[in-house]
Amino acid sequence: MSAKEGSPVADEKAPVPAYETKDSAASGEVDAYRQEDFMTRNGLNLESFKPAHYGLGIVELERSMKPRHLHMIAIGGSIGAGFFVGSGGALSRGGPASLLLDFLIMGVMIFNVVYALGELAVMYPVSGGFYTYSTRFIDPSWGFAMGWNYVFQWAIVLPLELTVCAITCQYWNRDLSVGVYITIFWVAIVVVNIFGTLGYAEEEFASSIFKLGATIAFILISFVLVLGGGPSSGKFSEYHGAQYWYEDSGAFKNGFVGFCSVFVTAAFAYSGTELVGLAAAESTNPVKALPGAIKQVFWRITLFYVIGLLFVGLLISANDERLISSTAQYSSGDANTSPFVLVGKDAGLVGFDHFMNLVILVSVLSIGVSGVYGGSRTLTALAQQGYAPKLFTYIDKSGRPLPSVAVIILCGLLAFVNLNAQGPVVFDWLLALSGLAALFTWGSICVAHIRFRAAWKYHGHTLDELPFKAIGGVYGSWLGVFLIALVLIAQVSRSIYNKTDAVRELTC
Repeated sequence: MSAKEGSPVADEKAPVPAYETKDSAASGEVDAYRQEDFMTRNGLNLESFKPAHYGLGIVELERSMKPRHLHMIAIGGSIGAGFFVGSGGALSRGGPASLLLDFLIMGVMIFNVVYALGELAVMYPVSGGFYTYSTRFIDPSWGFAMGWNYVFQWAIVLPLELTVCAITCQYWNRDLSVGVYITIFWVAIVVVNIFGTLGYAEEEFASSIFKLGATIAFILISFVLVLGGGPSSGKFSEYHGAQYWYEDSGAFKNGFVGFCSVFVTAAFAYSGTELVGLAAAESTNPVKALPGAIKQVFWRITLFYVIGLLFVGLLISANDERLISSTAQYSSGDANTSPFVLVGKDAGLVGFDHFMNLVILVSVLSIGVSGVYGGSRTLTALAQQGYAPKLFTYIDKSGRPLPSVAVIILCGLLAFVNLNAQGPVVFDWLLALSGLAALFTWGSICVAHIRFRAAWKYHGHTLDELPFKAIGGVYGSWLGVFLIALVLIAQVSRSIYNKTDAVRELTC
């Protein structure tokens, strides 16, 4: 937008919302070019790999997602390694109170972020939403940076998730090399992406239902265990309560440093929550489907993260030695460090640990597929605006951005670094980078929403004209920005403390 003296944002006329133009001639022209047979639409023949032609000047992805897909992506799409596995390391570093509070703080932040994103996505359901909103409402250079930041975030997450898939399988069989498992799941992700947007949507729908059911079962079983209703062969046959909160290390293990150390894990665990806004660009009717999907995020935060991790802190001690290696669990090869698996083992519930390990496997594989989806769609949007090579604008007849998908999938091969002696060091860095990259993405969404509201008001529009409004409004976005800044400050403080402590040890 061009600047105008005295105006908070651009002087150009506020863009006409997408919900007012859905019956335009362009939309009709697009539909006319989509009369493909079943095999071509679903990427099952050679014809599907040919470039799509939707009309002069029209470049679109396939709008094949249904409301049920968006709802499941919102409620369980990004639940993966950060929640099921990373929570173990967070518990050992910060204690049960830090684990619960940090995830709760991040939950408040992500709640406001997703509602702000929902308001923008309903108005402008375009491909690469996060990047385009930052470009339009903040600054093109900032949008360019955030677009590539998001691409790199998912390019990093994919090999991380593949490694966790391999580690999870080693819980059952340690005779096979980690590299064999990585190869198997990498091929599985390739197969899912052959089916394009519909393949991603159906995979997320099925895996989210499975994760949702498993988490509810875990919460109900944990509630019984805390009250002492477990088998006599386990440690929860008598009332257990909150005794781990009163251990010598305390509920806040390692004090302020421990509290700050959990934030990166929480950020990594919440990464991908924003994918529902990106998926809106490929839904049949985002104006109707997206608001309902956005409202599911509250239940995800409450049910999965807050209640689930509350029971983890009640049933697993922060001093449990089995959690020590979980700080490097992405390369340690020790699947036992997942607290969700340990609960079943400690309770004496036959087979429950294997079931939770299967849940972890499905969840992690699901995030790998999401990584390819999120990274490829953003890369295609960058290319369409001239901020990435033109090659990545290619979209085939089944709606797949093939070059973009191929690049992100190839990044998954970085998982084989785990086979090298320096693999653990590399993956510790990648984990930290992916968590911090998500913070910048969420901050940009909040700032873009604040700027959008300012432009909307400046051009004489009222909030009643918005088809979907963020619950917290501008104040919610400002709160999100504040919490993100707080997390970044906490991480800087923790790094300074660790550096000072290391220097002190060397000089003593």
